[in-house]
Amino acid sequence: MFPEFIDTRPLRRAVDEGLNWVVRNWSDELEAAASPLLVLLKAIEKLLVAMPWWLIIAILVGIAWLATRRWQLPVVVLVSLLFLGVMELWTDAMTTMALMIAATLAAIVCSIPVGVWMSRSLRVRQVVTPVLDLMQTLPSFVYLIPAVMIFGPGKIPALIATIVYAAPPLVRLSDLGLRTIDPAVMEASRAFGSNPTQRLFGVQIPLALPTILAGINQTTMMALAMVVIASMIGAGGLGYQVLQGIGRLEVSRGLFAGLGIVVLAIVFDRITQAFGKQLQARIGLAEGR
Repeated sequence: MFPEFIDTRPLRRAVDEGLNWVVRNWSDELEAAASPLLVLLKAIEKLLVAMPWWLIIAILVGIAWLATRRWQLPVVVLVSLLFLGVMELWTDAMTTMALMIAATLAAIVCSIPVGVWMSRSLRVRQVVTPVLDLMQTLPSFVYLIPAVMIFGPGKIPALIATIVYAAPPLVRLSDLGLRTIDPAVMEASRAFGSNPTQRLFGVQIPLALPTILAGINQTTMMALAMVVIASMIGAGGLGYQVLQGIGRLEVSRGLFAGLGIVVLAIVFDRITQAFGKQLQARIGLAEGR
């Protein structure tokens, strides 16, 4: 047994008491601050559930066609979505999709400005990078504990946990895309008299957009990876079906719900990748050029 050099119990008590103090004194304020996330999630979920299934399929198939201008991806999207309907997973899939979309939108709003800030300051990058490492490596159950203590079981802690888990790739890739722009291009934009804001929105972000879109792709996939864990605290959706399959030892329920998550991952992964390749081709960065 490892020797006990110090007594860690006071430190543990301090952490627990500190969190309890936050819950007692700041829970109402924190819930009010998080309420826009809940409003966003519920609005997206109501919209997706209320929309006719054929309209959602038509929209996603149309987006797939616009992303590739070929028939292969739209067919994959069509077959994948029909699978969800045939297996009676449509409503749960829409709930899961709403959680994924809300988490991805919130991550985009938070992550891209941080990535821009990191690309402009080495000191900020040195501070933020360890935080991102912690967010990606810390088991999600760890930050579910304070989220559930503050907000209680439900959709808000599930959404917050999903955002924390899914945001780091977008921050990193936004920073990377902005830092790897050709210095000659930036020098040319300065020579034309552009200010930093004009260079950011007129030169840097458009050129870094394929890399940023790759970050959005990774954020989307990581948000989907959280759906089973999020369902444990009230998120519902396909993850809840997987949990029911485990609890009832129903292999078919868990298997088909898991395949439903895979189907959603394939659809959104292929669409975002296709748009990324399209952007690369437009700015002359496509493979083989």
